[in-house]
Amino acid sequence: MTTELTPAGKGLRPARTNATRQKLFDASMELIGERGAASVTVDEIAAAAGVSKGTVYYNFGSKSELIAQLLRHGVDILKARLLEAADAGATGRDPLLAMEAMIGQAMDFMAEYPSFARLWVSENWRIPSEWQGTFSVLRGELLEVIGQAVEKVAEAYPVDDSVSRGSLETAIFGACFVVGLDRQTYNPERTRDQSVAAIMAIMRGYVLKGPAPRG
Repeated sequence: MTTELTPAGKGLRPARTNATRQKLFDASMELIGERGAASVTVDEIAAAAGVSKGTVYYNFGSKSELIAQLLRHGVDILKARLLEAADAGATGRDPLLAMEAMIGQAMDFMAEYPSFARLWVSENWRIPSEWQGTFSVLRGELLEVIGQAVEKVAEAYPVDDSVSRGSLETAIFGACFVVGLDRQTYNPERTRDQSVAAIMAIMRGYVLKGPAPRG
């Protein structure tokens, strides 16, 4: 899935403009992922992208809006991959396998976009945060996708009803970012499958032993 990028407050521009905006996204993601949003200036973003400072303001209006759109862009990519994994062969499919495929896609995303993952982890829980409203909306969208997958597991398997569904969804969501980023930063020797299995242990602990799946 490709997110269309249009200048803030303006209509569609030539393809050259869209290419410039993509360069700005790539440069911003790398700089902000390495150093945090607060310490990166518009001048540095412009220089890294090979454009003028005015071009940054033309396309986004402000650094704050650039970061907000960067977050949206990354979440759109991740959400599309999660939904694709959940929907693949959905009819008659074991929902635990669908969840496993979703987590695998999350690990692939973290490997492909480690700077975005660092941005998310470093800024999401910062209080106060300039982008708290943006994070709240995007986090809710991702949790909804995870929640739908958890619900399908609960429909097919006997599960531990004493576990808070919201906390379970949050645990899986957080683990995907933390485990994926930890692998990229500190433990590159860990395989994708090992990371997926570790996160799936949370989900498998929710499922009670017994006849399964139902239906």
